[in-house]
Amino acid sequence: MKFALKLSSIFSLVFAIAIPAMASVTVNNPANSAEVASPFNLSANAATCSTQTVGAMGYSLDNSSDTTIVNGTFVDASVTSSAGTHTLHVKAWGEKGSACVTDVVITVAAAGAILPSDAISVSSIQALSNWKDSDDAGTPGSASGITSLANSPSLSGSARKFVTTLVKEGGERYYVSFGDDQTSANFLYDTWVYLTTSATAVANVEMDMNQVMSNGQTVIFGFQCDGWAGTWDYTANAGTAAHPIDEWVHSKAGCRPQSWTKNAWHHIQISYSRNDLGVVTYQSVWLDGVEAKINATVPSAFALGWSPTLLTNFQIDGLNRNAANTVYMDKLTISRW
Repeated sequence: MKFALKLSSIFSLVFAIAIPAMASVTVNNPANSAEVASPFNLSANAATCSTQTVGAMGYSLDNSSDTTIVNGTFVDASVTSSAGTHTLHVKAWGEKGSACVTDVVITVAAAGAILPSDAISVSSIQALSNWKDSDDAGTPGSASGITSLANSPSLSGSARKFVTTLVKEGGERYYVSFGDDQTSANFLYDTWVYLTTSATAVANVEMDMNQVMSNGQTVIFGFQCDGWAGTWDYTANAGTAAHPIDEWVHSKAGCRPQSWTKNAWHHIQISYSRNDLGVVTYQSVWLDGVEAKINATVPSAFALGWSPTLLTNFQIDGLNRNAANTVYMDKLTISRW
């Protein structure tokens, strides 16, 4: 009987060693086989590991022994990596020592837009205190919204939260003035956007930048991810500066907010330039490090009578139903030269 017990104990020990702990780590972002830009957002959670309550989580890349430890059951981190294909190991540890790992294979794209050394950058625009909002009367519905700062989810610790109530296809415009420069003619819009599961009610995500030129006219650099057409769109003035006709133009580059991974950060960069007459060239847009070339030149000057300003809009448009949604923006930087 004693011999049998020993065999049973040995068998149990070997079985425990041979069978790894049941993985219970959920990686929300990035998805397996995803192409991302560095830094990328890692979002993961784990409640239990081999029936044990999780006390800590962590992550590492490839064969590195350098594991970043996070106390608790949730990881929301910005991870920096070199370009190329990597294996991201996301780990959880139970309170009694169990260990669980989920591996995600990612491809880190080469860096996005490159700024010249003389560029002037205004960063953390999302954290400015003078944000305002307004119902866009040009949409075929109505909307209202509230915006505030949030420390979670956040990449910088000060993300801007937009809570928008949409009626049918209404749109809510959030905007802020962040400076004055009448002469710079080249711009890079750079931000991170986080869509929650409530964003299934979102049709368009619009990200604009407006500049008053030295002649007093305002150039509108309008850009949006169009969920209706499934394209990146840009604005143009189909009339004249004095009698403008503002219209959206579909590019050949695809984009649809409904297909973005929810509860995850997405990196967006948009490059454009203008001449002295307010004719704009939309050059490229990068979504999570993947570039789509626009290469479209259109007139976009408007005689609006504005005082000199640099102003940015962030707008959420709804699908054809009544719904509320929450979207976050972080690390909004606009560079000019």
